[in-house]
Amino acid sequence: MKLVIASQNRGKIREFAALLSPWFSEVISMGEAGLTESPEETGQTFAQNALLKARFTAERLGLPALADDSGLEVEALNGEPGVRSARFAGEPCDDEANNRKLLRLLEGRTDRRARFVSSIVLYDPAKNRALCGNGAVYGRILEAPRGENGFGYDCLFFSDELGKSFGEASAEEKNGVSHRARALADLMRQLGERA
Repeated sequence: MKLVIASQNRGKIREFAALLSPWFSEVISMGEAGLTESPEETGQTFAQNALLKARFTAERLGLPALADDSGLEVEALNGEPGVRSARFAGEPCDDEANNRKLLRLLEGRTDRRARFVSSIVLYDPAKNRALCGNGAVYGRILEAPRGENGFGYDCLFFSDELGKSFGEASAEEKNGVSHRARALADLMRQLGERA
């Protein structure tokens, strides 16, 4: 069976293809399937946004689709930036501006606890069924960026498990504990239970 990933990110598609090969014979990007448009992310949660993207892609292509939504939640900011993580400092999305705003809002605060959260949804249009995997990784926001790896808030997020920022971690180290890896593992567990 063919699966469409609601993304154009080649690395993400390769990772998903390898992990989901027991259930799907072919994993392709939405672009490879001929879809270039995406829905507006109007959900109030990561799971709602992932479902919007997965359902949109699946219904237009008539194939099962997988989508993820993820972001950063900071305790002292009541969970912000949350679902607005990519656009925290406004449009267009700008990692440096987002990081500057986050540091400004946390200036002088001692509670810097944070977590990265991810929801991954697999939607099957033939069965009108969705499965949702969730994952989180915990840490704190540093007072200044550390490292050159990753993207988004990675250089500011100090992982409790790794003992370093995601910006200092190798891709293998980050993927071993990341919120996205945990959400995918949760989804794969549910797939295994339904097999």
